[in-house]
Amino acid sequence: MEKLARQITGLMKIPHIFKKRPKNWVLKCISLALSVLLWYFVVGEEQVDMNVLVPLEILNLPSDLIISNQYKKDIEVSVRGSRSIIQDLRNRNITRPVDLSDAKPGTIVIRNDENSIPFPSGVKIQRLQPTNITLLLDKLVQKDFPIVPVTEGEVAPGYVLKKIYLTPDHLVISGPKTILDQEASLSTYLINLDGLDRSTTLQIHLNLQPEFLDLIGETVVTAKLEVHDKMEERTVENIPINVREAGVPVTVQPDSVTVTASIPKNLIRDTPELVMLLRASVSAKDIHSPRRLPVTVSGVNVPGHDPIKILSVRPTEVIVTPLLTNSRSKKPGKTSKSK
Repeated sequence: MEKLARQITGLMKIPHIFKKRPKNWVLKCISLALSVLLWYFVVGEEQVDMNVLVPLEILNLPSDLIISNQYKKDIEVSVRGSRSIIQDLRNRNITRPVDLSDAKPGTIVIRNDENSIPFPSGVKIQRLQPTNITLLLDKLVQKDFPIVPVTEGEVAPGYVLKKIYLTPDHLVISGPKTILDQEASLSTYLINLDGLDRSTTLQIHLNLQPEFLDLIGETVVTAKLEVHDKMEERTVENIPINVREAGVPVTVQPDSVTVTASIPKNLIRDTPELVMLLRASVSAKDIHSPRRLPVTVSGVNVPGHDPIKILSVRPTEVIVTPLLTNSRSKKPGKTSKSK
């Protein structure tokens, strides 16, 4: 106000040449000056407050280090300044720079004050928080983690879980050494096996600790569950031998075999006669005289069950005799009956 009074007094000390002009002219000049001064103080210098978020900008972090803790990445700042300057702040990309070029593994406390943020001239910081930000610096390492499937429950009776194949079956993770050293492997969430009676493929999430979840996020693997029949060894007698590709009637000696096979347990339970599950045969193509031929035995393929595995056959060979040869060996006019 003193400045305003001095300016008004100066205006009232009009040079002698102006004294000859009408008094109303002087009053008009004084009014104009007062208007200009009033605008300057009331509008031109109006002070406003504003809250801004200033992001933390990490600079020159060594390539072998990593920030291992969660920290506040923005600083809340209350500022005051002229309206034009404050409005201009909205168009500026102001950050709180933190130079870590000389950083070592350990704890660093970043102190925030009015000198740490490069606001333009004319902006006054009223308040800021947080005043301190703590950074934990750790060695950046890479580690290979095998993935272990975790199961619960039991497969259906008569079946067995042979193996679980995971894709991928391991993960290579980069992160803070102190965190990665906490685990030797990663595991899945529980895979429910209750009542499972066939092989299947599932998508399973990994059961990650919070620190690992922050590093790699939600992670899903493909689990292929290989389920097989429980097998039981059985010996089955009197399996008839079928003759294939015989051009003439033949006899087979012996005409049946005994087979030892590994058969699905549920098939054994559901089949009245196990001989129905096995097939024995010999190939008698182009046979003209008695010959010893190998016996081929196979299991019947039953949908929904594992194949029958043949373990042994007794005898492994049989004698196949064409009936035509036998009849020619008889005296003329007599025939022989084949058995």
